[in-house]
Amino acid sequence: MRTRVSEQFGIEFPIFAFSHCRDVVAAVSRAGGFGVLGALAFTPEQLEIELRWIDDHVDGKPYGVDVVMPASYEGAGLAGGGDLEAQLEEMVPEEHRRFVEETLDRLGVPPLPSGVGQPQHLLGWTDATARPQVAVALSHPISLLANALGPPPEDVVDEAHAHGVKVAALASSAHHARKQVEVGVDIVVAQGTEAGGHTGEIASLVLWPEVVDAIAPAPVLAAGGIGRGSQIAAALALGAEGVWTGSVWLTVAESDLLPLTIENLLEATSRDTVRSRAMTGKPARQLRTPWTEAWDAPDSPGALPMPLQFMLTAEAQARISRAQKKELMGFPVGQIVGQMNEVKPVRDVIYEMVEEYLETTERLSATLGE
Repeated sequence: MRTRVSEQFGIEFPIFAFSHCRDVVAAVSRAGGFGVLGALAFTPEQLEIELRWIDDHVDGKPYGVDVVMPASYEGAGLAGGGDLEAQLEEMVPEEHRRFVEETLDRLGVPPLPSGVGQPQHLLGWTDATARPQVAVALSHPISLLANALGPPPEDVVDEAHAHGVKVAALASSAHHARKQVEVGVDIVVAQGTEAGGHTGEIASLVLWPEVVDAIAPAPVLAAGGIGRGSQIAAALALGAEGVWTGSVWLTVAESDLLPLTIENLLEATSRDTVRSRAMTGKPARQLRTPWTEAWDAPDSPGALPMPLQFMLTAEAQARISRAQKKELMGFPVGQIVGQMNEVKPVRDVIYEMVEEYLETTERLSATLGE
């Protein structure tokens, strides 16, 4: 599977794998792909620990880090520093806080026991909180820095390039892809609506060639609904230089998700996801649960803008996880979830993708005749 991107990074297969689990990231890179650690949920101190571990377990193979530096979010003009979270908390309406409590009570979710630590509410959803993560990432031998929401700041792109690190960014339209290239992004990830997490409205089959044409000759990675080798072949046939995957790694043997969440993912069909603002305030595809349905119901006060929605619901999600209520255990995941029916090691998933890719390309070659 030789493309410009695989040669650029010195990898066997242009299969990029986003995961918040360091074991998955390292296993993908060791198997010949390219693991990318999602930094969002880690404090800078925690991220340092995770990256040190990956450095020691990736066998010298390349890997990357993904941060979230949204182009727009509520409170962008507030001063950074220790009071930023408090200022943002004051912007959360009491009506929404009441709705959360009433919904959790109706769903039978108890409060967190006394003495249990409170979850982080802000994370890296803002420029001020993501920059320390960038600094930690660039202090390690990473090969790629990716931004998940909008064009990264130009100074961040310049800093990454100064460290010899390539920059990637996700785009859900050709218009967004052009903006990424304008700020110096090296690789655009064209993410169709089938993808898990934050995603736009355009389907992958339409989006991928649109982005390829819009930013040529810049390389494009295809994302959205990819979990099989035949889908990789389709992406490359449409002009992509590789693929960006995420959902398929949630149910591998190395995954650190809670067992009940993995059970729900394995049981889900491709129709069991919803694109909802319930998680972060921006549209994100995730498993449909009574919790997401409550936020999309007519009596909902509506989701707050990022990062307020996550700050409002962070404790609720922690309560749901602690209560181990299976029907409420959702997770960001794409429509490929319908084909995620078995727990397998990362290496097996990679090799099965490659084998199916080869079978697909051979079958297509046969249609050309002699």
